[in-house]
Amino acid sequence: MMKAVMYHYVRHKDKNFPHLFRLDFDLFKKQLDYFDKKYGFVSKESFINSIRNKELKEEEKEGVILTFDDGLICHYKNVFPELKKRGLWGIFYIPTFPFKENQILDVHRIHILISNCDPKDLYTYLQKKQIQKLFDMNKIDEFKRLTYLNQDNDQYSLIIKRILNYFIKYDKRKLVIDELFDKFIKENFNVADFYLSVNNLKEMNTAGMIIGSHTENHLVMSKLSNELQKYEIENSFNFLESKVGNLGVKSFCYPYGGFHTFNDKTLEILSSNNCEFSFNVEQRDISLDDLRYKVHQLPRFDCNQFKYGHASNT
Repeated sequence: MMKAVMYHYVRHKDKNFPHLFRLDFDLFKKQLDYFDKKYGFVSKESFINSIRNKELKEEEKEGVILTFDDGLICHYKNVFPELKKRGLWGIFYIPTFPFKENQILDVHRIHILISNCDPKDLYTYLQKKQIQKLFDMNKIDEFKRLTYLNQDNDQYSLIIKRILNYFIKYDKRKLVIDELFDKFIKENFNVADFYLSVNNLKEMNTAGMIIGSHTENHLVMSKLSNELQKYEIENSFNFLESKVGNLGVKSFCYPYGGFHTFNDKTLEILSSNNCEFSFNVEQRDISLDDLRYKVHQLPRFDCNQFKYGHASNT
């Protein structure tokens, strides 16, 4: 069956991010070799046809679809040239806030904090600040139970990510992260050194890659009002179409992923914006039922579920 596989950081070790969880680029190339030998790759044409025709032809029943989240510069510098060299294609999901505001997203500032500091120190500091007072308690038990189940986080990295990505109220999060940066991070990080550019997106789109929406601000959709969900989705698509040009196909993937991160309103907004398919995070093959009835909840594996896909922070 078709297997969609998800990647984030694909890079060599970087002294500026000494403990950033990443898939080493050399392992990425080995994993592509492994996929090629074991499963093969689904062609772009076959995949789009299966979406639009809601059927799986014999030649489409086996193979890998490569997806890359967050618009990271390593996707242009490392992944894109490797895909071109191998005659492959990929889907690249872009959060648009960094392009519009020239700022690093909060989700990635959290990665910077964890990769440049001792997470235990961050946690101790937040506890002293009585961070619990800023929690949104509405879905906290669900988020505790369902988040970061397939990542190799240490105890303190896990709780920091849960606190800042899920538990804290969004109207308080930026101020808290700003405070953590003021105390723990001395360097200034250049947006251009972290994300790809609009020109990169145009080049990748022209070369046959699919450029999809990953919202504007990379927020958990289920935590937002209907109006904010609409804003996040529509503005991201509008920006991509205005800057990149004809996307060819409109596609979306949920920030963080998992059924706890979106709701029926999210699905309604995607359909009303003529989005053709969306990826969730559910680790199984894409089935015919998915194509027919759940095209906005397509499953994806994390790359670490396969040989050579294990991320490391060393």
